[in-house]
Amino acid sequence: MNKTEVLVIDDEPQIQKLLQITLESNDYKVRLASNGKEGIALAANHTPDLILLDIGLPDINGQEVLKTLRTWYTKGIVVLSVQNTESAIVTALDNGATDYLTKPFRNAELLARIRVALRNHQTVAISSKLVLGELQLDIAGRTVIKNGELLKLTATEFNLLALFAKNEGRVLTHQYILKEVWGVGYQSETQYLRVFIGSLRKKIEANPNQPKYLITESGVGYRLMASL
Repeated sequence: MNKTEVLVIDDEPQIQKLLQITLESNDYKVRLASNGKEGIALAANHTPDLILLDIGLPDINGQEVLKTLRTWYTKGIVVLSVQNTESAIVTALDNGATDYLTKPFRNAELLARIRVALRNHQTVAISSKLVLGELQLDIAGRTVIKNGELLKLTATEFNLLALFAKNEGRVLTHQYILKEVWGVGYQSETQYLRVFIGSLRKKIEANPNQPKYLITESGVGYRLMASL
């Protein structure tokens, strides 16, 4: 069986070495690029299963690299960056990042994020029927079953949950969610979204005040987690 290939685009030799050791010891194949141009070329020539992308590159801004990759690359891109401001995170996610991890990071968390990103791409490609913990979603049939019982969701609640399910593990920004579910004219209505998230949590969560599925990413958006 071929190993899962990860392309690392980062100009710091120490980070490259750390990532290579961590990934190869967990049975991933690794390719390394030290700048944006090299990373884009390697991605185009070898089509990795996942890309780890640093935003602070010496030749091209990492956000521009991200936008360029997203014109054709459809698999997971996890951003690794020392930039931890909400604006940097939101911009990366809106530009197509699958996830965003701030340096320094723990190896265990990095590996978990990689697994989620890979699973997310595989799940969407395989079927419209998804199992997320206690939840069973049939996107084509527009039904949700929790512990054997059919949940009664409104059309909007189902559309929200389906959007999250298709992007399981990925942080979705407020603006992205509002645009996808309600349309372009609603992209500033974050309070509107908060109301519907609260309503959906009451139906899918055992304890809506301590959600385990729909997780709030403060100031950025929401993430649906089944498990790591």
